[in-house]
Amino acid sequence: MQHSRAITKKSASNLALAFVLLPKQKRDAMSALYAFCREVDDIADNESVPAEKRRAQLMDWREDIRRACENRPPQFLVNRELQPVIQKYSLPYGLFDELIAGCEMDLNRNRYEDFETLEKYCYHVASTVGLLSIEIFGYRDPATRDYAIYLGKALQLTNILRDVKTDAERGRIYLPLDELKRFGVTPDEILRSEYSDRFRKLADAIAARAKNFYQLAQRTLPAEDRKSMVAAELMSSVYWKLLVGLKKANFKVFDRPVRLSKPHKLLLVFLAWARFATGSTVPSYGQP
Repeated sequence: MQHSRAITKKSASNLALAFVLLPKQKRDAMSALYAFCREVDDIADNESVPAEKRRAQLMDWREDIRRACENRPPQFLVNRELQPVIQKYSLPYGLFDELIAGCEMDLNRNRYEDFETLEKYCYHVASTVGLLSIEIFGYRDPATRDYAIYLGKALQLTNILRDVKTDAERGRIYLPLDELKRFGVTPDEILRSEYSDRFRKLADAIAARAKNFYQLAQRTLPAEDRKSMVAAELMSSVYWKLLVGLKKANFKVFDRPVRLSKPHKLLLVFLAWARFATGSTVPSYGQP
């Protein structure tokens, strides 16, 4: 797992942070899964490479992960490290295929007409990762799959709100165009990083959608699987605090990025561990 661990460590992402609460075997498994996600996402985002070439590269990764799932020797090092994880936890090829399809959506479009279209994107790039992750975490109740889907959408919408400026700098607007129209915000205003009270109201409406998914996840997670979802619950609390921070800052994402400090993240790790250790079922996210 050396290569996968290096990719995970280098990323310093919130997702990687959540792995610290897992036992070593599952932590290594999640590092391998995360490395795969990082690799295909980086291909889609590498705009120095023509879109057609990136599309071909993603097709190569799709075929290679199929080989890994079918117990044939994969070509890419990340997939070779991931293959034992796929076999141990019975990770299905279909979810990897859907994840890569989400990366391909970034090559095919840079606008989303409505929430229905955006929600499909969120499912492909985030909920699929959640569905793969819970197979590694372990669960008993099938309702935990719904939890993973809801939580993935909540996290992705939070990411979208956080990254409005950086996405706009690449010509991408993920906020639904019909919502822009409803609040009187033009795409050009976002591309020019123009903040307004209209934008604040638009972002607040998106945040309300994200909050609803957090609450759905919270209500859906079965009590018997709460303990095994400790890493996912830590992710929930980190991104929930980020969403709360965005709202407190009135979504002024064009000025400077809203981030959680390292000490704040470490505190959340400690609190998640404490809830895990005491068997607490008090939610740490999605509060009214």
